[in-house]
Amino acid sequence: MAVKVYNKLVRDKIPEIIEQDGKKCTMRVLNDEEYLKALDAKLDEELAEYHKDLNVEELADLLEVLYAAAEARGFTKDELEAVRERKAEKRGRFKEKLFLESVTE
Repeated sequence: MAVKVYNKLVRDKIPEIIEQDGKKCTMRVLNDEEYLKALDAKLDEELAEYHKDLNVEELADLLEVLYAAAEARGFTKDELEAVRERKAEKRGRFKEKLFLESVTE
């Protein structure tokens, strides 16, 4: 019987999905400090997957982890969106595709 080690944060229904597939898994619940570190690692993982695949599924995964990270740090989805909107109003968005090459002082 082969055992594959993952040691990573997974979505809440993954254990159920694994068991429905006839496999067994070992899980544990992280404490708050471990959870924050695991979320940061998950952000890196999902960003790398997006860079590899460049698809909407990976963007959605990134967004899900961002929402979880915000919540874990005490922010709501609405607060996150409000800050995003405020920054967009003040500093703009990325619609113009501007690429800063240099600034001369």
